[in-house]
Amino acid sequence: MAVPSRRERHRAKKRRRRPAERILRVFIVLVVVILVIAGLGYGYFRYQWSKVASAPCTTCVAAANGAPYNVLLIGSDSRVGETAAEAQQFGNQSNAGGQRSDTIKIVHVNPSTGTASSMSIPRDTYVTLSGLPADSQLSSQNKINSAFSGGPDALIQTIQNTFGISISHYIVINFFGLQDAVNALGGIKMDFAYPVRDRDCQTGVCYNNSGLDIPTAGCQVLDGQQALALSRSRFYQYYANGEWNYDPSSDLGRITRQNLIISAALDKARSTYNPLSLNSLLTSVVHDFSKDDALTPNDLYALAERFHAFSGSQLQAYTLPTSPTYTSGGSAVEVVEPESASQKIAQFLGGPFGSITTPPIDAYGNPLALTVPTTTLPPVSAAPPVTNVTSSGKSTPTTSPAAKNIPSYDPRPC
Repeated sequence: MAVPSRRERHRAKKRRRRPAERILRVFIVLVVVILVIAGLGYGYFRYQWSKVASAPCTTCVAAANGAPYNVLLIGSDSRVGETAAEAQQFGNQSNAGGQRSDTIKIVHVNPSTGTASSMSIPRDTYVTLSGLPADSQLSSQNKINSAFSGGPDALIQTIQNTFGISISHYIVINFFGLQDAVNALGGIKMDFAYPVRDRDCQTGVCYNNSGLDIPTAGCQVLDGQQALALSRSRFYQYYANGEWNYDPSSDLGRITRQNLIISAALDKARSTYNPLSLNSLLTSVVHDFSKDDALTPNDLYALAERFHAFSGSQLQAYTLPTSPTYTSGGSAVEVVEPESASQKIAQFLGGPFGSITTPPIDAYGNPLALTVPTTTLPPVSAAPPVTNVTSSGKSTPTTSPAAKNIPSYDPRPC
């Protein structure tokens, strides 16, 4: 047998290496492309971020590097900047002027564990307002959503003084932010066990205040307008046993449905997360929110990445415990349940809350003492998804671990 020449041995060696070299080259190209896309995505994110309205926050408390911190999410009911069609649907400045915090949620972020949870404060919670301007005509004993008439600083100061929860940053989402975000995501899927609507009847005249009208049951895609109507509905009705039935929980039921919508939106964003969808989402909502000027692109990008790391069903959502009642003046309010609220706040924060200077009040304006519990329940971790059989007969995981507490007439992500 002839001995191969040196040139033939070199060619054979080259042929043997070629598949591995091709794989290596492809891998290098993919890494470069990913890095370029990520760089362009972050660069575009910073560009869009520069368009967001910002203002100083004199009441925000800076968190130590790497320590847990709280971000206040404020859903404003201001009608400023709405279109003619939106004014017809939701009212305008003349009949719904001013601004109140339609939604109050605190997001607690723990960088060391990479987790986040939220706590909702019912908008009608009865408190002593802090930080209002000297010329304010509001009574200091009022619903907490009235504090926002003095701007984010007044609401933040009221929260810190009333519940001992320090706030490091705030984000204000205007009336149409949810609507634009859901549209940018291509809608969200919700499963309705019954047809539902919003129906407020007073003195023989009925109104659909939020615009909610889902005439058929089943898993269906909600657009931004439908999602906003569902999140705003305080006179929620469902059709069962041949008649329309009211949700008796009013604002607390609305908070539950808002959390379900957030869960569905998080899961949709997570399943479609890519530079193009991020581009569309940012372009759609950049003019829908404002923030404190200390909240940097790095902060929000890291927060978005942390939310992206888990599904909406793993985001633990708390609600401040309150009971409905009436003041001596006949105003419907939510009064804090001191013992359970103290435990819930400490559980939400994963430790004791701060000092309280203006505690929440009862229906007669008397202070209610919130006491740091001697033993604090650990934060609730995400339990395995609870199987939910949708109206279409399909078994899907529903929001966990609080799914067992959601009324059957409320929709579920599907």
